[in-house]
Amino acid sequence: MATRTVLISGPESARIAAATALHHARQGSETLLLAADDPHRAVDDLLGVRLGPEPVELEQCLTAARIDEQAAFRAALDGYRERLAPALDLIGAQPLDPEELAPLPGTRALALLRALPRAKAEVLVVAAPPPAELIATLALPAQLERYLDRLLPEQRQAARALRPLLAGLAGVPMPTDKLYEARAAASAALAEAAAVITAPGTTVRLVLDAARPAPRALARIRAGLALHGLPLDAVVAHGAHPAGAVDSPDPWLARTAARQSEQLAELERALNVPLLTVRQADSLAALAEQLYPAGAPRIPAPAEPWTEDRLAAENLLIWHLPLPGADREDLELLRRGDELVLGTGTYRRVVALPSALRRCTVSGAGLVDGTLSVRFTPDPALWPRG
Repeated sequence: MATRTVLISGPESARIAAATALHHARQGSETLLLAADDPHRAVDDLLGVRLGPEPVELEQCLTAARIDEQAAFRAALDGYRERLAPALDLIGAQPLDPEELAPLPGTRALALLRALPRAKAEVLVVAAPPPAELIATLALPAQLERYLDRLLPEQRQAARALRPLLAGLAGVPMPTDKLYEARAAASAALAEAAAVITAPGTTVRLVLDAARPAPRALARIRAGLALHGLPLDAVVAHGAHPAGAVDSPDPWLARTAARQSEQLAELERALNVPLLTVRQADSLAALAEQLYPAGAPRIPAPAEPWTEDRLAAENLLIWHLPLPGADREDLELLRRGDELVLGTGTYRRVVALPSALRRCTVSGAGLVDGTLSVRFTPDPALWPRG
């Protein structure tokens, strides 16, 4: 059975993730809560236990752990230690001992990618990094694999027997087998992480402050998730006023609660996923009951790009990419060979075009109802005749 993975990101993500994991565990699913962005051990305080890289059993069906940045950093360096040793000896450098290695910026992202395929549970709930960092992390395997394909194409490894001859002809050393071995190991690790990220059961759940919903920021985050094909299954508005606050004898509280209710209702109308509104709770169990009275949100259907054939009527092929929340002013579009470089705000993605569209030229684009539509016209020089 495939693991159901829920990545929870935003303010109070630790608390919402802990309550979500408790809900799934008490529904009978073997659940692992993973603290992936918790430098001050907020999850530990919520659970009353000190977490480490090895899962700790909290109650029946529920375990918890935290990512090990130090182990991930050492694992990344271990693969290169042997390959770098001759160069370090040549220049008289002294290698660093494993004990003195400290994680560098970006190690947390690598640690999360390393932890995802190693999690063993029916449901994996992740207290994830903030949205921008989470999107960048989840997009990393596809980006790095693309870089590897460009810098070290696997086809070149087939020419291993010809390398001495090529080196003699070119007068320069050719890449060694170790370089391709490292490339193969990196590709395998990236493929493991990508398999979890793109699995049908993997979704993102965003948390926002009910007092400050920030709908425009939420829209940009939704567009960034959609750009990279990361499904959003729900939005949690945390810290809402009590239901009776609108009838409070305190005029300020009544006005504030009424305005908050209006903002959340407007936000819910703009979303195509459930908006879960929760108030302060004395325990994680009470918070879980507030969050999921009707059960956990359903997994949304995948929103994949698709091509519309209008060749007969308009001599056009139209490529549609769902981008809910995108703003026309933030969109960027660039054709580069057989790829499209897409951008929305600070997010970027390079998409390989389907074979039919590679034989076309871009003739226009538009954003309508959260869908980017790019128009392609067949290139007479490349399009099959007849």
